[in-house]
Amino acid sequence: MDDQTPSARWPRRVKRFSQEQFEELVGQALDGLPGQIRNWLDNIAVIVTEEPTPDQLARAGLRPGALLFGLYQGVPKTRRGVTYGEVLPDKIVIFQRPIERLCRTREEVREQVRRTVLHEVGHHFGLDEQELDEAGV
Repeated sequence: MDDQTPSARWPRRVKRFSQEQFEELVGQALDGLPGQIRNWLDNIAVIVTEEPTPDQLARAGLRPGALLFGLYQGVPKTRRGVTYGEVLPDKIVIFQRPIERLCRTREEVREQVRRTVLHEVGHHFGLDEQELDEAGV
């Protein structure tokens, strides 16, 4: 019989961040992008919400209850033509609770936020899932 208590065998879940603290992590991830990349981020809003909606999961090709960390909604820069303009901003949505559910430490949350922001910024620049996987993002 195992003499370890359940809490010793399984690491505790990370203490939840306030939305303000989590938004700060997203801001730090954006600030950590190279300057030239940050300058190319135009007509885009980056927001934090707690959970993806059923519609957002479906848009991402996922079933209800699946983990989704981020979602890019908009027209990638590589698909914008001369007629692109005067449109609502593209949107990167970062989902706080799925990231917190996955991660065991605050540092893991910070790293997952960074990876998620990079991934969604990659979509903004026209990279698909395969290209992002090959880039390790």
